[in-house]
Amino acid sequence: MPSPRVLVLRAPGTNCDEETSHAFQRAGATAERVHVNRLIDNPALKDRYQILCLPGGFSYGDDIAAGRILATRMRKHLAELLDVFVHGNADRLVLGICNGMQVLMRLGVLTEGVASAGNEQPATLTWNNHGRFEDRWVHLACDQTPCVFLRGIRHMYLPMAHAEGKFVARSPEVLDELKSAGRLCLRYTSDEASGVEDQVLDFPANPNGADANVAGVCDATGRVFGLMPHPERHIDPTQHPFWTRRPTQPEDGDGLAMFRNAVDYFQ
Repeated sequence: MPSPRVLVLRAPGTNCDEETSHAFQRAGATAERVHVNRLIDNPALKDRYQILCLPGGFSYGDDIAAGRILATRMRKHLAELLDVFVHGNADRLVLGICNGMQVLMRLGVLTEGVASAGNEQPATLTWNNHGRFEDRWVHLACDQTPCVFLRGIRHMYLPMAHAEGKFVARSPEVLDELKSAGRLCLRYTSDEASGVEDQVLDFPANPNGADANVAGVCDATGRVFGLMPHPERHIDPTQHPFWTRRPTQPEDGDGLAMFRNAVDYFQ
């Protein structure tokens, strides 16, 4: 079967598009970096792709709020693309990484359909607790979830780098509804062996103070996924910060499995 084609959407300020394209290609996909203006000028380009990826960076300088300008442009000019990838048949996937997750949260697609929120926005991403940009490696755990990208993954060790990554739910009811549906699919954890942690972890295990230690969220179908850490920055074992001191060297970095899951979905 032909490899799936990935649209890696870039905008002014995006700076992780090349690494993300490389990760998808290493996983067996065909990835193309497409500027948002080109897509607005030629919306039919969307029909060439099975995966839409919004990579990390600082789209439009994170003016106003992280991801808001790109989300506004997409809502206004690329509504059909969003509808096809988010609400279409189960033959498309969407991934948002860091700034990409911020965009997906502004668009509301990651928390769509949450009944307990009523007509209000169910959740948002806001400033880290300490009020500054944070760049570090974090342990992550995956709980039972429909998320396509996390199939078979229980733990990852990935870098994160953001200032506005704190997940905040509107109410405890919203948090419980998302959690019971397996949509709070990726969480910060204290170490590789940690199980379910009900309490919000202290810094630096939870680097931003997110409710329920949330690091990633998926939609109800599991086909649309956003996470704040960067899987594309750990696809090779030599990218691990302690790789020279590890007793055994794995074949791949932890993040590559996510991209392979996306490719395998179409096999």
